[in-house]
Amino acid sequence: MTIASSSPPSRLPLGDAKGAGTDRRTARRATAREERGDGRLAAVFIAPALLGFLVFLLWPTLRGVYLSFTRFNLLTPAEWVGLDNYVRMVHDPIFWDSMGVTVEYVVINIGVQTVSALAIAVLLQRLTQSAVLRGIVLTPYLMSNVVAGIVWLWILDTQLGIGNEIVAGLGFDRIPFLADETWAIPTIALINVWRHVGYTALLLFAGLMAIPNDMYEAAKVDGASEWRMFWRITMPLLRPVLAVVLIMTVIGSFQVFDTVAVTTAGGPANATNVLQFYIYGAAFGRFQFGYASAMSVALLVVLSAVTVLQYRLTRAGRSDLG
Repeated sequence: MTIASSSPPSRLPLGDAKGAGTDRRTARRATAREERGDGRLAAVFIAPALLGFLVFLLWPTLRGVYLSFTRFNLLTPAEWVGLDNYVRMVHDPIFWDSMGVTVEYVVINIGVQTVSALAIAVLLQRLTQSAVLRGIVLTPYLMSNVVAGIVWLWILDTQLGIGNEIVAGLGFDRIPFLADETWAIPTIALINVWRHVGYTALLLFAGLMAIPNDMYEAAKVDGASEWRMFWRITMPLLRPVLAVVLIMTVIGSFQVFDTVAVTTAGGPANATNVLQFYIYGAAFGRFQFGYASAMSVALLVVLSAVTVLQYRLTRAGRSDLG
């Protein structure tokens, strides 16, 4: 029996093998130099934002946490008092009243704003995608909160406001929108809804535009109505974007301040004394910076807990669009 001989595997000449190894090392060095260059360029672009984060966010936060354990009034050095500020906060009825007022504001603002913004976004997507119309929807957001508050303060004035003139012209009694304990917080919430709803609607509109139109066309072929498509297609696929928008709007709503400051200044009878306004009064009205810092830390903890809870309940990190 004849056994076929197999030829030995071919090998590069020694000089060629060395040359190939040198070329690979040279290529690796060039790639490493390019990566270092890209890293330096990225660091240059990131540096301003990082500096702003450290100076205007991280350092004030750490400084505020430290001051929450002290007695400090700007005129004397901070005096360490441990948990005294937090104990005072727990037993402070005005703090809890302010927290309740803030929660009431958040519920009204988020509920009305989210439903209104979602309706506007769906109408923009299903009926028209005019850039001009989107610009009109966004117009109130371009106005500052202070200007919006002053304008609405004039419109809703009980005696001279055009809003109450219309109410009186319709035969109803004038309504003290910003001077009555029952009306004040809902009125402030609706003022901020008016200002922010366009921006929120455009965020949701961007999420709606990411949903493939083929799904709606297939549903129409199957005879689905617009209402059914909204609940079976739009809402499930919009959920991650809606969750992020809710997190952003809830955080912003808990920090309401300027609208209250220019319209009611916390009145009447503390009916609009939201937590941010109470913190401001403690710090810059009574110079109790330690106690104000403790309440700020408490607000930070509440916002962190609410954000984590919202993120998990809404499954914001997962999408049904696969």
